[in-house]
Amino acid sequence: MLFNSYQFLFLFLPITILGFFQIGRYSRSISSLWLFSASLFFYGWWNPAYVSLLLASICFNYGVGKALSREQARNHLRRAWWILACGITADLCLLGYYKYANFFITNVSGLLNSNWHIDPVILPLGISFFTFTQIAFLVDAYRGDVKESNFIHYGLFVTYFPHLIAGPVLHHKEMMPQFAHPITYRPHWENFSVGLTLFTIGLFKKVILADGIAPYANLVFNAADHGTQILFTEAWGGALAYTFQLYFDFSGYTDMALGISCLFGVKLPINFDSPYKSVNIIDFWRRWHITLSRFLRDYLYFPLGGNRKGPFRRYANLMATMVLGGLWHGAGWTFIIWGTLHGFYLISKYPPAKPGALSL
Repeated sequence: MLFNSYQFLFLFLPITILGFFQIGRYSRSISSLWLFSASLFFYGWWNPAYVSLLLASICFNYGVGKALSREQARNHLRRAWWILACGITADLCLLGYYKYANFFITNVSGLLNSNWHIDPVILPLGISFFTFTQIAFLVDAYRGDVKESNFIHYGLFVTYFPHLIAGPVLHHKEMMPQFAHPITYRPHWENFSVGLTLFTIGLFKKVILADGIAPYANLVFNAADHGTQILFTEAWGGALAYTFQLYFDFSGYTDMALGISCLFGVKLPINFDSPYKSVNIIDFWRRWHITLSRFLRDYLYFPLGGNRKGPFRRYANLMATMVLGGLWHGAGWTFIIWGTLHGFYLISKYPPAKPGALSL
């Protein structure tokens, strides 16, 4: 179910909002359960078969998070570290199978000149987002920054439908405390005004701008796929059209997510800050998909050591972070090359840092 579909706009969203606030007048816990159930229905609209996969992932990570909080309370740090390692490994294996199995088998088969193959693995919707969200939760639980004893609240944190499909990537501590406030369960006209404004802006970006530009980009790329010779101006026109289509599509969807969440009285983090106004590549990554950049920085670049072990390690960590960030966007050599190029761009712009400093 897309945010710009008639089913979402005229049925799902109004019913979900009405149910949330009406039930919230009597019971906040049941209202949370209503929103959790509605989010599962929203996800299952695409393919009901994968709701069980999402629920299995939620149950597993909830159990791991509970175990981490228990071991932290007992000060069993080594045991907690192993629990964290097992939890993250399982999450990455799940993501790796569904997102990269086809890519891996195809490339290994070609390299060895064999006939290895598997039935095509269908990529579950939003698996990258709900996997990264839960990995962040596990790491924060290991650090003692968060804990969640309520399964319904944890399930709502993962499945909350405004962010489930295309982000932003959330931290538990920046979203779930808002559901503990009684004011969240009461409608406010200011929230509706701001939320509808944001949603309308995002809808305009998506439907009018992104979808309006798409035919021009598709025309050039489809011609190239069929071996048609592309003129210099046509090639640049197609590339620029796709550049703006990509931005308005993703930015518009994020604006709609923020607007929808505001209707429920819940604030999500800003994910875009005019990235095409950036003065350099460093500034770009601080403006584009901000929550993903934050995740890669806090849960990959910093754990690898950041710049604490000299310029060489800093540049190696930057490169590893960007290559894996490219691979996160899609299973293909073009994404790996794209991530590698951005790694080189960042390295060329970052001067050697003072030992002990952590920045990205």
